[in-house]
Amino acid sequence: MSRSEGPSIGPADAPGDGADDGFASKLRRLGRIARWEVTRSTGTIDRRTLLILVVMIAVIGVVGFVAAEDGLGLDDEIYVVGVDESNPYHDVAVEANQFRPVSLSDVEIADDGESGNVDLVLTPDGEIGYVGPNGEAAYDVFRNAVGSYNEGLMAAENDSPAAYPVFVSLEYQDRNLGLFAEEGFETEGETAGDGEPGSGDGGDTDDDTEADDDTEADDDSGMTTDPDADGMPSTDDGLQVPDIGGGAGEQTAPGTPGTLSPPFPFEALVLAFLLIVPMNFVIQVYGGSIMQERLKRRGELLLVSPASRTEIVAGKTLPYLLGLVGLTAAIVLSIDGGVLSIAAVFPFALLFLGATFAGAMFARSFKELTFVTVTVSVVLTTYAFVPAIFSNVTPIALISPLTLVVFDLQGESVELVEYLFSTGALYLGSVVLFLLGIGVYREEDMFAQKPIPAKIIDAIVSQIDSITARVHAYASPFVLSILSIPFVFGAQLLGVALLFAIPDAVALPVMFVFAAAVEEFAKSIHVYAGFARSRFDSTIRVGAILGGISGIGFFLGEKATHAVQLVGIPDLSVGTAAFGPALSSEPLVLVALFFAPLVLHIVTAVISTVGATRGRTSYALAFVVATIVHVLYNLGVIALVA
Repeated sequence: MSRSEGPSIGPADAPGDGADDGFASKLRRLGRIARWEVTRSTGTIDRRTLLILVVMIAVIGVVGFVAAEDGLGLDDEIYVVGVDESNPYHDVAVEANQFRPVSLSDVEIADDGESGNVDLVLTPDGEIGYVGPNGEAAYDVFRNAVGSYNEGLMAAENDSPAAYPVFVSLEYQDRNLGLFAEEGFETEGETAGDGEPGSGDGGDTDDDTEADDDTEADDDSGMTTDPDADGMPSTDDGLQVPDIGGGAGEQTAPGTPGTLSPPFPFEALVLAFLLIVPMNFVIQVYGGSIMQERLKRRGELLLVSPASRTEIVAGKTLPYLLGLVGLTAAIVLSIDGGVLSIAAVFPFALLFLGATFAGAMFARSFKELTFVTVTVSVVLTTYAFVPAIFSNVTPIALISPLTLVVFDLQGESVELVEYLFSTGALYLGSVVLFLLGIGVYREEDMFAQKPIPAKIIDAIVSQIDSITARVHAYASPFVLSILSIPFVFGAQLLGVALLFAIPDAVALPVMFVFAAAVEEFAKSIHVYAGFARSRFDSTIRVGAILGGISGIGFFLGEKATHAVQLVGIPDLSVGTAAFGPALSSEPLVLVALFFAPLVLHIVTAVISTVGATRGRTSYALAFVVATIVHVLYNLGVIALVA
């Protein structure tokens, strides 16, 4: 065997398929496979691909540097303003990034007044005129710049109460109460900031405004807080937003009502998203490498080597994983991130590779592989990016590991439980995906042209065979139901993130059905696979036994999802639809809520698995019935404890 055809595992290693010949030998084989993968992959990269990679790295570096140092700067100096240095508005034009000031002596305006080399003209007597089609827009931006300039002057005042005579108190409300919940805050007064720059005039105050007798004003911060709220807004019936990563609802600096807006970490999100971009390119190369081994039968050389399937897959994956970690570390250093950012992105990179590996093992052609990798990129990017948008607003944000990156870039601390909540499902899910892919990394499946659903069934059956060989056939539904929990948990979290901002009248019915369907599918698909490949006897008795075992396994695995109680997701209505109501303080109610799902999961799993004994159509009908029963149960429980 020549070195161009594949890795030389070498006769020095003990023969046999994955023979247990010592940990050192396993490491040597893994290292040789990894080196061969690097050599072969770099040899297949043409100039066009290399150019694309170089451009991609350059774009990431430039965008990251600009965003980290000066912001994105998309609107820097887009307007030209004519103003003399003696004009009181000159400092505003200099400090505002959107304007490029020029002297009035350099201003050129046509006789019709419709064109010239400037957009705004600030005369010595204080008048402001605009020129051309961009003048009106420049005028609006300049008015906002004047307000920002005045706010900066007030913020620089040593006497904070004199600069901010009217205080603003933030109070988050449950949107179901209808108390201005869409705005998310109440104001106790108004100020105006459009006066002449340098005047320090905060505007007139509303004489009818009454201060809350239960609040106190902090002379240093200019902020109104409840002394009994431990830094959180106080409300009798409102939604208490957890103080995660610095806490929404905590005002750290004085301001004016015009500056109040829902916190949105735009710059940090852009920087965090840069960490995801390289993954989309790396998985294309990784998936193509796996696909070439299947279509060109190069993987056959590795299958007959002493290396086990796990060692082969680990060796082929290791270079790509290390490459992603290296790229992540370089980007993090360039944007002034820390170890937390790398630790948050690592499980996401692992999940990207695991999903791509499984997809490459299931696809029949490069066309199908392209569809799989695009789907993986879209789904996982949505999972990471959408929740992170609300990093400073709601506990929903902790679903995404990018939220941890945002916190790291903002200098906020993260607790261990928050890290585990954001990344736990990713770690477990990537392990399961690799196991499914390894299950069909064998000659009868690698080189067979089966449809993707059939390959998925084969991958599940391979795990049933593995569990049967080690324990018992009836143990497989129990184990596989537990292994499905990361995917169920991740799918439900994504559903909550996508639906929580939608009105409850639409979001709740969708979430009830979606959450129930995901769970019923996870509890029954592996039992159906066993019946489809004749691993179990297709009798109602066997179906009922397997369904009961699967329901018990899913119940035990589901208890791990009670970690969501720690971050307050069930406090949201759509979170309750997905994960059930928050834990009660009443012992009897707590016991009932803990064990009632056991009966539910057993009953609904039995319905689906009994239907699976009669084939695909019967399984589909039984699955729908089980989902309906699950939805009715959830509605009943929530109505009972409401």
